[in-house]
Amino acid sequence: MSRTPLTLTGAERLRNELAQLKKVDRPRVIAAIAEARAHGDLKENAEYHAAREQQGFIEGRIQSLEAGLSTAQIIDVSKLNSAGKVVFGATVTVADESTGEETTYQIVGDLEADIKHFRIAVSSPIARALIGRIEGDVVVVRAPAGEREYEIVSVRYL
Repeated sequence: MSRTPLTLTGAERLRNELAQLKKVDRPRVIAAIAEARAHGDLKENAEYHAAREQQGFIEGRIQSLEAGLSTAQIIDVSKLNSAGKVVFGATVTVADESTGEETTYQIVGDLEADIKHFRIAVSSPIARALIGRIEGDVVVVRAPAGEREYEIVSVRYL
């Protein structure tokens, strides 16, 4: 079985989410189901069906988090000494060669990736193109939307 990498902070975020789901969200949904059951006929009870559906999502997420955390290899990014190379966990600022627009990404495990917070999965096309490169390198990213060139502006290990 392969061990999926997680950053130390990402693992902590996922543990917090798991605790929230188990201690707050799951009991709230169970109470909502019990309340909806008390209203009578379950066939035509929209509240009951909505609560059951939400319970399914919560239970699925709990299982996913537990499985991911149990097989994870947790890596403390602050202790990495990669001599300026882009590695797993690095925070990388890149500049789009065509527009000059700069974006900062952290390369993280698949389970903790969140593009809204600029955390990209190590398996993503951008991360794969950046891994092993150093500051000043220009990389070509082959993405579904086509090829894009980025210059690595800075590499940090936070």
